[in-house]
Amino acid sequence: MSFVTCEVQDRVAVVTINRPEALNALNPDVLADLKAAFEGIDQDEVRCVVLTGAGEKSFVAGADIGSMSTMTKAEGQEFGKLGNDIFLFIETFPLPVIAAVNGFALGGGNELAMSCDIRLAAENAVFGQPEVGLGITPGFGGTQRLARLVSPGMAKQLVYAATNIDAAEALRIGLVNAVHPADELMAAALKLAGRIAKQAPIAVRNCKRAINEGLDLPIEQAVELEERLFGDCFETHDQQEGMGCFLSKDKPKPKPQFTNN
Repeated sequence: MSFVTCEVQDRVAVVTINRPEALNALNPDVLADLKAAFEGIDQDEVRCVVLTGAGEKSFVAGADIGSMSTMTKAEGQEFGKLGNDIFLFIETFPLPVIAAVNGFALGGGNELAMSCDIRLAAENAVFGQPEVGLGITPGFGGTQRLARLVSPGMAKQLVYAATNIDAAEALRIGLVNAVHPADELMAAALKLAGRIAKQAPIAVRNCKRAINEGLDLPIEQAVELEERLFGDCFETHDQQEGMGCFLSKDKPKPKPQFTNN
C-alpha cells in the first residue's frame, strides 16, 4: 500500500492516509489502499481502529479534483460507487472506528469521517461539503449521513451553500464528539480507543450492529434486533467471566485471543 499505513499497538490499529503533499486527497488508488488496510486488520487481535491523515494540515481535503475533472458521466457514477462501497465497508466494519480529524475534512474527507463511529476533531479542523461550487453533488454519502448526523435542515444549509465550518461549530451541531488542541488529538483518540479495547469485544461489536442497523428500522423491529444481539452475548466467555467476577468481586480474566464465544 503506497498511500495508507496501518500500525497496531495495544489492540488498537492506527490507519493513516499518507498523501500529505496532496492534503491526503482521495483518488481510486488511495481508496483501494484504504480498503486494503481495513481488510488487513486482524480482528482477533485488534479491538478498535483510529483513522487519521498524515501531516498537520489535513485529515482528507476531499476527492482528487484533478482526477475527477475529465470524468465522463459513467466514470463519475463509477467513482461515486467506489467511494460509497468503501465507506459503507468502513461504516459496517465489525470493530469501532474513531476518526481523528487533524485538519481539513472537506467533501470526501467529511464523508469519510462521517462513515466512522466517532469523530474527534483538532481545534484547527475544518468541515464541509463544497461540491456544489464545483458543479457536482456530494458523491460518497454526504447527502445522506450528514442529514442523519445533524439534521436535514442543517445538512441542506451546509450542502446547498457549500459552507465550511470550524471544529467548534461542528461540535455545536453534533457533527463531532469532541474538540482537542491539535497536539493532543491523537493522544485523546488513542486513550478513547484504549478504553474501548478493554471492553468485552463481542458486546462492543453487537452494540455497533444494534445501533447502526436499528437506526433505520421501526422501533418494534429495532428492539427485536437488540433482543437477538443481547441474547447472543450470553454463554460467551466475556459474559460469564464479567458477571461472575462482578458478583465475586474478582478481576475478570480475559481470554488470550478473541473468539465468537
